[in-house]
Amino acid sequence: MYAIIETGGKQIRVQKGDSIFVEKLVGEAGETITFDKVLLVGGDKVKVGAPYVKGASVTATVEKQDRAKKLVIFKMKRKTTYRKKQGHRQPYTKVKIEEIVG
Repeated sequence: MYAIIETGGKQIRVQKGDSIFVEKLVGEAGETITFDKVLLVGGDKVKVGAPYVKGASVTATVEKQDRAKKLVIFKMKRKTTYRKKQGHRQPYTKVKIEEIVG
């Protein structure tokens, strides 16, 4: 059984036992999170939501809160001394899918 969930402005296909990286969610490691925005549930029969499947949910456990590798942004303009170096680390949450109901 699989499902397509919506979180952080993205759509992700998940199955039981998958570990996925999603945009930062509130919760400590070991806590349980429920995703209610389920767009599709597949298996023997496929249920498609309009826009979401009623009564469907995906339960996951938070594995860790972390930040991605540093992304370096470098801007410069030629013939002048304009140079700007900036870094960014996007926060994310790693979750493990425990159960798909739907």
